[in-house]
Amino acid sequence: MLIPVVLSGGAGTRLWPVSREAFPKPFMKLGGASSLLQRTLERALPLADGGRAAIVTNREYFFKTREEIDGCAGARNVRVTQLLEPVGRNTAPAVALAALWASAIDPDAVLLVLPADHLIPDADAFREVARRAAGLAATGSIVLFGIRPSAPETGFGYIEMGDVLGAEARAVRRFVEKPDAALAVQFLAGGGFVWNSGMFCFRAQTILDAMQAHAA
Repeated sequence: MLIPVVLSGGAGTRLWPVSREAFPKPFMKLGGASSLLQRTLERALPLADGGRAAIVTNREYFFKTREEIDGCAGARNVRVTQLLEPVGRNTAPAVALAALWASAIDPDAVLLVLPADHLIPDADAFREVARRAAGLAATGSIVLFGIRPSAPETGFGYIEMGDVLGAEARAVRRFVEKPDAALAVQFLAGGGFVWNSGMFCFRAQTILDAMQAHAA
């Protein structure tokens, strides 16, 4: 079972006043009639082969998120559960919450974890790549989605790619979180780095085991 999980807890205050704590970025409509959250759901819900999906969000946004789900045509055939955080603690706790929830539904569930605020014009290409990622994740891999850098941006984390793993993927050699400008230029020139998109795919139990192994 592939379960899309949308992370929709951030306030997005960098876009203030358009996005703010009372009206966070996932609810924004940028150049269209649908919000960023709704666009993410429309991209992801066709992948929910077991008819289940989840949104991890702050409890303060429960009712607004419900409105967003109800306004999403793709949600009519998928049961979208809200997993509510009392306080946002970034990605890892949100992923742990989703993994615990999913493992209770299906111990072999594969999670496709997506930020709510991405703009991806080609939804078909996204779903094709996501399905390939799910196949790798089902074997026990933790799969990340890299973006080929177009400029030496310092606002992204970078992933250095390692060995080729068949035709589907590359191993991860290391992460570099938001390098300075000089280092970003080196990464771009070297060609062995991609931006970390913040999208992930893994079995629920795989990520729970990894978190347990690396817990302080």
